[in-house]
Amino acid sequence: MNQDGKKGITRIVRIMQTDIPGEKQIATGLTRIKGISWSFSNALCNKLKLDIKRKISSLNEEEIKKIEEFVKKPELPSFLLNRRNDLESGEDKHLLTSDLELRREFDIKRLKKIRSYRGLRHALGQPTRGQRTRGHFRGKGKAMGVMKKSKPGKKG
Repeated sequence: MNQDGKKGITRIVRIMQTDIPGEKQIATGLTRIKGISWSFSNALCNKLKLDIKRKISSLNEEEIKKIEEFVKKPELPSFLLNRRNDLESGEDKHLLTSDLELRREFDIKRLKKIRSYRGLRHALGQPTRGQRTRGHFRGKGKAMGVMKKSKPGKKG
């Protein structure tokens, strides 16, 4: 029995080293891959002429290969890519899975190394995009601008 309690096999499809449940629709299932957004997934389905409502389990090997090749070298407008105007090469790229995580780590290390404002905020564990810290970001134990009230009769 599968997750719905019905008899049958729930097929898991592997695309770009990511397992995707077979009952998901193509557009939804592709967003499970790290680096593929809803808009990229929708554009991919339109470009390859795949029905968005179809289930992932209905894809055959040829269609899966087409999807993988397209994701490796997407022929889409640059605003849909996640790495525009790369610092080293200057090209527009689209990174996926571990490449995306690795590049993000390198970017944060570079910001810390050049001691930019964002790099310093990353180093301190503070928000980097201008949010206020008085009411939020208290989960890390590093609240700024807040003092704990001491109980009467106790020092410190």
